[in-house]
Amino acid sequence: MKCKSAVHKFKVLILSPALGTASGVSTHANMLFASPLADDFDLLHFQVGSEGRAESRFQRLGRFMWSPIELALLILRTRPEILHLNTSINNKAFWRDFVYLNVAAFFGCKVVNQIHGGDMPALFVHGSALKCKLFRYFISHSDVVVLISKVAFRSYAEFAPKAHLAYIPNAIEHRDLMGEISTSEKGQALRLIYVGRLTYEKGLFEALDAFQQLFAQGRNLIFQIVGGGEAEVDLRQHAQQLGILEQVQFLGPIFGDAKNELWKQADAFVFPTYSEGLPYSMLEAMIAGTPPITCPVGAIPDVMQNGVHGLFVPVRDRQVLAEAIAKIDDDRALLHRMAVAGRNQALARYTIEHLTADFRQLYQTTHQRAV
Repeated sequence: MKCKSAVHKFKVLILSPALGTASGVSTHANMLFASPLADDFDLLHFQVGSEGRAESRFQRLGRFMWSPIELALLILRTRPEILHLNTSINNKAFWRDFVYLNVAAFFGCKVVNQIHGGDMPALFVHGSALKCKLFRYFISHSDVVVLISKVAFRSYAEFAPKAHLAYIPNAIEHRDLMGEISTSEKGQALRLIYVGRLTYEKGLFEALDAFQQLFAQGRNLIFQIVGGGEAEVDLRQHAQQLGILEQVQFLGPIFGDAKNELWKQADAFVFPTYSEGLPYSMLEAMIAGTPPITCPVGAIPDVMQNGVHGLFVPVRDRQVLAEAIAKIDDDRALLHRMAVAGRNQALARYTIEHLTADFRQLYQTTHQRAV
């Protein structure tokens, strides 16, 4: 028999890009709305950013000017106790969310300011006294700042010692990704996959260079690239120039059960990204039993250990990337051990149950400070 939650059902206004877009912040917002938090709290949504909008530059400027007023009107109409910002630290997002923070404060809302990635404070302010002062205000006047990596937590604690910080890593709904871990045997094609947005900083150009070298060695490999984005045309052209376009499968965006099946069928996740927060694609890969070959950036070292849950390669190093892929091609037993260990690691800390418990406590304590 289930007991009803005794949590007071107050309102939380969550700011994120459109919920239907393929972005990490949208994925996080969808996780919150689909979690048991929606039973405990009245979760509302306010769309920010350009993702999911078809608009001209003039329309984008108009939205930038109008959105603080639109947010103020929504707060007046719905009277949320908490405003949950989801931001990345870059110039565009910072100035927008700096305004949103002050709109929320004007109407007496408590602010949960969750930072998903971007520059660390020292790099962001970059010696500017004014920017440093404004950014410290942005952090200090948030009721709580949520960081998704341990390195970010340490950096923000050093930058703003009096700020109230919380460490809550990303998480995923894991049930649809579970199943028997099946690793290709020696002699069978090694099945490799990339899932995510096709952008220039994901290391995909280096990945294609590495695959050219591996194909030239006569290795039996399958490389599937799942997703779309600004770099897709250039990636296809690069693959053509390398003479491997016919050997690399560009599958486009794939979602839901079809994407889950691709994860389960793949042997390893090729993800030589330049910078990250805590990527959902890596958590999905680990749950599915698909060890990542990735770079030790952002929160990734919080989640996996080199040689235990996957393999680390240096950023922009196509040679070491090729050697890492060759290593698991030659040692399928290692690949299987990392697949099992990676799943166990992700299940131990990065599931929706952990996320729900963390944010339930965070919302409650933030609200208690408000009354």
